[in-house]
Amino acid sequence: MITTTVGTLIRPSNYNLNQCTLYNQIEGTLEGNDCRTCKNKGYILVEVGEYTALQACECHASRLSRSLIHKSGLSKMVHEYTLDSYLVKEQWQHYIKNKALEFMIHHDRCWFYIGGQVGVGKTHICTAIVNKLMEQGHPARYMLWRDEIVKLKAITMESADYQQAIMAWKEIKVLYIDDLFKSEKGKPPTQADIQIAFEIINYRYNNKELITLFSSEKLVNEMLDIDEAIGSRIVQMAKYYIIEIHPDKRKNMRLK
Repeated sequence: MITTTVGTLIRPSNYNLNQCTLYNQIEGTLEGNDCRTCKNKGYILVEVGEYTALQACECHASRLSRSLIHKSGLSKMVHEYTLDSYLVKEQWQHYIKNKALEFMIHHDRCWFYIGGQVGVGKTHICTAIVNKLMEQGHPARYMLWRDEIVKLKAITMESADYQQAIMAWKEIKVLYIDDLFKSEKGKPPTQADIQIAFEIINYRYNNKELITLFSSEKLVNEMLDIDEAIGSRIVQMAKYYIIEIHPDKRKNMRLK
């Protein structure tokens, strides 16, 4: 809106500012984060030149992440699987937790991989990391491999539906793939499994700003045996944050 007085253009900035102030003071109804910037509306009203416009609040990415996590079935785990609740009694548990803490600080252009013995808290520690990254404002998705791979393989790979489905896993800022290459009764991954895994991992490998976490029952050499292209990309990107727990039933905390 522009008004003219004696040939002079006057921007109604005071009016816009008042509108922004009034809108931004209104309490919203969004649940989860208690954000005092947008008052739990998800958006704030800002001046853009001569006009006003809604702008996503800084809490928007975190809220989106939590919505995606909720839909994925991970929401209960996010509350239960925290760094504080990760049991630390043995030296190997100290090592896992310290690596997780280090990764939270130095996660830029790095991946995180933990593989090997079941029951050592691989999902627990990765979920705790994802939760902290979401608190920092990074949108995240949780991919339970054995469930999501079935859904992706059910879609014709050349179709638009497939491209839309797989791009959601490719492009998200933080992706946690849980139980990579987990299969029924220990069967080896199929060529379709490997092809889809490579498509996702290679995209994220070529877009270094994306953060990827993996948990798997496979050790690194086993991952390389399945597919060297996939395994070597993981090794290169997660080389500082590769944790391998070799088979040892004494470390299975579910048996305690």
